Amino acid sequence: MNENNYQNQGPTYHANGDGTWSSTNNSGYNSYSNNGATNSSSYESYGNTANGNNSYGNNSYGSNSYGNNAYGNSAYNSTAYGNAAYTKPPRQKKKKDPNRFSVKLAKCVAIALVFGLVAGATFTGVQYGLGKTFGISTIVGDKDKENSSIAVSNTSVGKAVQLTDVSGLVQEAMKACVSITNTYTYTSQGFFGMGGQSYEATSCGTGVIISQDEKYLYIASNNHVVEDAEALTVQFCDESTVAAEVKGTDASSDLAVVKVELSSISDETLNKIKTATIGDASSVLVGNACIAIGNALGYGQSVTTGVVSALNRSISVQDESTGAISTYSGLIQTDAAINPGNSGGALLNANGEVIGINSAKYSDTNVEGVGYAISMTDALPIIQQLITQEKVEEARAGYLGIQGYDVSEDVASKYGLPKGVYVYQALAGKGAQAAGIESGDVITGINGTQITSMTELQEKLSYCAEGDVVTVSVAKRANNYEEAEVQVTLSGKN
Repeated sequence: MNENNYQNQGPTYHANGDGTWSSTNNSGYNSYSNNGATNSSSYESYGNTANGNNSYGNNSYGSNSYGNNAYGNSAYNSTAYGNAAYTKPPRQKKKKDPNRFSVKLAKCVAIALVFGLVAGATFTGVQYGLGKTFGISTIVGDKDKENSSIAVSNTSVGKAVQLTDVSGLVQEAMKACVSITNTYTYTSQGFFGMGGQSYEATSCGTGVIISQDEKYLYIASNNHVVEDAEALTVQFCDESTVAAEVKGTDASSDLAVVKVELSSISDETLNKIKTATIGDASSVLVGNACIAIGNALGYGQSVTTGVVSALNRSISVQDESTGAISTYSGLIQTDAAINPGNSGGALLNANGEVIGINSAKYSDTNVEGVGYAISMTDALPIIQQLITQEKVEEARAGYLGIQGYDVSEDVASKYGLPKGVYVYQALAGKGAQAAGIESGDVITGINGTQITSMTELQEKLSYCAEGDVVTVSVAKRANNYEEAEVQVTLSGKN
């Protein structure tokens, strides 16, 4: 390695042995390794050719480097950092000052006082800064306000109803629950808008036995469970299976009623099944315990438990096949798991009474434990109406006399229209035209029930005959789409 690198006319310090130092000028830096030459300026530290004991190499941290002699009488290895090692002078003992403790005590007291003042000012500043930055208020009272005689009381405590064992309730409630299988035709989407293949498919759901008459057993479920059904089968609590058919549906509330002929059910099964006991859903409180029963994943009836998380919730659900968006209100929110197949099942209170019809689950990777049920306060009147109403034969069916199409969510927001059925044409001489319904109007309801699609309108009219008078809610284009109600006498098909 080259010698005399990094030349400098700096001094070299020598210890004189009496605690003093003297210096001589050198032509360069003294090496950390020396390389066997005096006043070498090369950096060979961490090398293997350094001068043995003085190197950070082979003998670094060894016997002479920070080892036995390190920081001792030959500290820093006698030839390191100069020609002679610095010898630490002997330490002389100081005489004790009798006033030393008093002086120290006084200093401590003074320091404590200063710290208290500084800390107090600092803490006040921090409080002020926090209050300005985060809106944190540290004011606990008004100095100018007299003490109030009102005392803030503690919260009341009680004993919660623990649903640790619901087997007794469930064993009874399951007798009123059924599994529903829907067989329908599914058409796949083809390439470039071309028609796809059609094939038979099945879906599963749940139902709740509501009532019976002399001929039929009536089961409540969701509209989306039985939608487009070509065949329905129902499985009871004893696993016996029978054929069923749709009695009626209400798409706007996502409710449906399925009926089963009593003659198709064996006496043994009839002795095992029961109708559900309906509870008072209007008295339900947030935090009440609840139980969900349903045909989860099509494996048969299963049970989950939880609490009522919220009331009167509204949700929007998009139809996977049509893309149509429906909004449902007045729902019970629960953290009891509502899984695929649970739709149409029973939501029970802690007494085993049905307070809701399970309907939907909020599905998102960031969301846990958010399910919804239709409150029986809203569902029961619709279910009873679906049971008692009979569809009219096509020859006697009544018609509004319009041509129209759906006002989807996107169209409604884009053009400022209400959701419903847009009237493309009011046919001459028919009931709608006679009642003042015109092209450009939007029908939003019939007989007090909200309408969001042509399918829903036709479903409602299927229970009405020619000559029946219905109340139609219509948003008039001429009045900037303000809603009004008109009475329409239904016309015949021709």
